[in-house]
Amino acid sequence: MKSTFEKSKTSVKFEVKFDQNDFEPARTKALARLARKVKVAGFRNGKAPANVVEQHVDPNELATLTLDILVRQTIPKVYDEAKIRPISTPHVEISKFIPGEMAELTIESDIMPEVKLGDYKNLKVDYHQREIEDADIEDVLKRIAESFAETKVTKRASQSGDEVIIDFTGTKDGVAFEGGSAKDFSLRLGSGQFIPGFEDGIIGHEVGDKFNIDVTFPEDYGNADLAGQPAVFEILIKQISEVVTPAIDDDLAVKTGAFKNLEDLKKDIRQNLEAQTKRNSDERYKDELIAKLVEVSKTEAPKTLVQENTESMKADFRRNLTTRGMNLDEFLAARGMAMEDWEDDVRKRAEQRVISSIIVQALADELDTKVAEADLERQVAEMQAVYKKDAKAAEQLADPQTIENIRNRMRINLTLDKLAELNKPNAKIVNEKDEAKKADKESAKKAEKKSDKKDAKAKKAKK
Repeated sequence: MKSTFEKSKTSVKFEVKFDQNDFEPARTKALARLARKVKVAGFRNGKAPANVVEQHVDPNELATLTLDILVRQTIPKVYDEAKIRPISTPHVEISKFIPGEMAELTIESDIMPEVKLGDYKNLKVDYHQREIEDADIEDVLKRIAESFAETKVTKRASQSGDEVIIDFTGTKDGVAFEGGSAKDFSLRLGSGQFIPGFEDGIIGHEVGDKFNIDVTFPEDYGNADLAGQPAVFEILIKQISEVVTPAIDDDLAVKTGAFKNLEDLKKDIRQNLEAQTKRNSDERYKDELIAKLVEVSKTEAPKTLVQENTESMKADFRRNLTTRGMNLDEFLAARGMAMEDWEDDVRKRAEQRVISSIIVQALADELDTKVAEADLERQVAEMQAVYKKDAKAAEQLADPQTIENIRNRMRINLTLDKLAELNKPNAKIVNEKDEAKKADKESAKKAEKKSDKKDAKAKKAKK
């Protein structure tokens, strides 16, 4: 293999040439991979010799896979030899290819631009922590008890907490609207599953009652045609069930698993909550350290990488809306936002994400963060164990570029751990409960001042 490259401030382009000798190792791997799906009489699946497998596969498929394996192996190699690290997915373009003999191609990507790191050892970021209280444990116990709840059909009028089965039809201006009707729908009264007023309107009614509920959809409702609009729901109650929740006691603790009594369960809940809150505090601290580091550092965001991130963020947002039963047009209409403004907002956030990534990569270089090979192998092995039944995922985990991506994520995590260690000794510890009380007091003061001004204006108007 021969390679040359041209580099600018934010990108690099490699020109690579393969000869006959380069293809053979990749061809051997390609045959081994194809052998897994080729059935050859007299051999178990995947056990046939390479020369036999070759007679049973499509030559074009073999040539394509061989080149693909060769290119994937080559990408990290050329960057490593040139001592250049890509920060965007390398784009490969093949200009010439004679199977088994030669190939010429280019590999292009954005690269790390110049970075001027700020004083990363004195970022002065507060560390927010939260103490677990008895009320937190009680909330978990209530949820556990509810998971063991049983229902009992009753003839009395419905109450908050009951589970009802209903038919309903929603209309706006006398016309039924899409998604506003259902039959034999199971609803827990008081769950907040429906818009305000709907569940409260059912409380007090009995089985067989047919009645209307007048409601108004919230201003920020997902469907722009219904947001802020009045509507009427016709309801028929078909069944009412009382939800019987078991007592929070030793018996409940035994039901949940390996606990002898309620105190053991409470201790376990506390330990889990404390571990989770610490993880949350650590993640918040690292996020705020990154934001502060970006604020005191300087770099450029490569346009290609910003564009890639922008499109990725747009696609993710659209998928998220789909799971909520909305599309982008409906979302924007509900918020009175123009498409151009939304796209500009996404682009700015994408640019900020790119800049943050570049600066953290530069910090990793500055701190000389390295991932031990044993740790990398352990991480890959754990992922392979998780995806062992997914052939496609297993194949991706064998890809050198995928392994390099895993190494880079591990390197970044180690770097953020180091950044936290450098700054945490000097960080101010802030108790979230005290912070919330302070915020409530400030809000009350502002509300009081606003009220005083309003009263003063009223008195002045009377004079």
